[in-house]
Amino acid sequence: MSDQAFSGQGTSIAATLSSWQPRGKLILGAALLFVAAAILSPVIFISMTFLLVSGVLLAAWTAALIGPSALERWRHHSLARHVAVLEVDPCPVVVTGPDDQVIFANPLAKQKLAARSKMAIADVLQGVMADPQNVVIRARAALKSEQNFRQKIRRLTGDIDVGAMALKGGMTAWRLDIDEDGSRSDGDLPTVTLTQDDTVVHANPAARNLLGSHADALALFCPKPPLQPGAINELRSARGLIPCFVHDLTDTGDGTGGATRDLALIPAVDEAVQPSDTWSLLETLPVALLRLSSEGVIELSNRPARVILGVESGAGRRLSELMDGPGRSVSDWLRDAADGRGTVQPEILQMRRKDKDVFVQVALNPVRDGGKTVLIAVLQDATKLKSLELQFVQSQKMQAIGQLAGGVAHDFNNLLTAISGHCDLLLLRHGVDDPTYPDLMQISQNANRAAALVGQLLAYSRKQMLRLEIMSLRDMLSDVTHLLNRLVGEKVVLTLDHDPDLWSVRADKRQLEQVLMNLVVNARDAMPDGGEVVIRTKNCLLEAPLKRDRAEVAPGRYVVVSVEDQGIGIPEDFIDKVFEPFNTS
Repeated sequence: MSDQAFSGQGTSIAATLSSWQPRGKLILGAALLFVAAAILSPVIFISMTFLLVSGVLLAAWTAALIGPSALERWRHHSLARHVAVLEVDPCPVVVTGPDDQVIFANPLAKQKLAARSKMAIADVLQGVMADPQNVVIRARAALKSEQNFRQKIRRLTGDIDVGAMALKGGMTAWRLDIDEDGSRSDGDLPTVTLTQDDTVVHANPAARNLLGSHADALALFCPKPPLQPGAINELRSARGLIPCFVHDLTDTGDGTGGATRDLALIPAVDEAVQPSDTWSLLETLPVALLRLSSEGVIELSNRPARVILGVESGAGRRLSELMDGPGRSVSDWLRDAADGRGTVQPEILQMRRKDKDVFVQVALNPVRDGGKTVLIAVLQDATKLKSLELQFVQSQKMQAIGQLAGGVAHDFNNLLTAISGHCDLLLLRHGVDDPTYPDLMQISQNANRAAALVGQLLAYSRKQMLRLEIMSLRDMLSDVTHLLNRLVGEKVVLTLDHDPDLWSVRADKRQLEQVLMNLVVNARDAMPDGGEVVIRTKNCLLEAPLKRDRAEVAPGRYVVVSVEDQGIGIPEDFIDKVFEPFNTS
């Protein structure tokens, strides 16, 4: 039995025994009454029955009296086995009982989380995250299905990996791996946490200092909701309306999201009131920021921006040197943004990097600084998003090709029907002894193969089902050997190697023929100077599932067909494309 199942059983027993305690006197009284009835009863059978019932009641009374304390001692004994390890864990660790209250906290948990005995786990987590109750609920749901729980919480000052694991006795170990690479405190930058319906669930001290009493609700500090991440928003602060740049710290750039959003509010203040170390503060912000002149020259950049750009220092370089423009030159785009003629929508640009393809989403916001206009650019890695977009476009192309294949296949099938029909009429007029009979048979066989190819086009366009049949691979290969020999030419030798006791298979004969023909043609093209192509068949008995990449083959009896050649092989960059339709790389 697993630790979790065992802990659940112990919890239910403890709850049952606890429910018996208030009825202890009643149970004891009933047991004594049955003892008295057994003594007074003249019938031996009835007397023994009363004694048996009284024994059961006395056992229940004893369990209710000492059972819970015994379970509690057993639980602490189980915990003691883990204490030596948990005490020296480099991360804060808290152990809770079935009621989600703390029964153990290691020194780091006491120091960083202020964890104390009898505290609820949600109260312990409240000090380091905005929505601890949601984390506790998700953890409980995962642990019920006998899974360990883990969730990453994104914060301004560093992410937190929350892990939960079930222990015996209904206990749960909570481990928090807190990223503390940032040197500043949570109060340096104003941050608010919003739910999906834009309810404010948390505002750090810096946000409350900036927004005042308006920080309690979005409608109070945002006159024109909703907030627009990646843009300048007019927010109502304790000193009136001020422009603030808003960045979504929980945006992963791949279209995924969570139950809450952490939004950083960066006031766009004038140089007269701007602290001298503002950019040094933004250096550790997990947001890629650039300060550009109106001509597109990088004046300042923080560390995340330099990582995306792939440079050690971008100062003095033009943005047009590092990335390609959105359908026009980067300089024109930046000039229009500085003059207020550009769109407020972010643009996706491609980096000019030789090591890998990187796409960046760039949002520009013009601000006044010392009497001149500068641009604040916010960068987000959009490579995953662009990859998904390209996959969607490719799927649209394949759908169009499928529709085209279906239309062409129907028209081509009509032509083949006429050819096959006239060929059959000629075969009826010419006997086997006629010199033209072999040529007519070749026309008929190739017309049938062409019809099979049309059927594959229809199957590819999802307009025809596979025609499965029981057949012998040995016979099927014998039928196509003469055609394969013509395909490989004189420089290539075709060899068949069959298992003596080859099993029959159930497959679509025409499609299998086409696959083998394609493989043989590819093998021939890989050997321009000639060589040998071996088609080998053998039986294969799988006793366990066979997993390869994303495919899984169930256990059973199979026949393996392999085509081997002595060619140059497939380049590494083409391996992933071998199963793409119509690929000729």
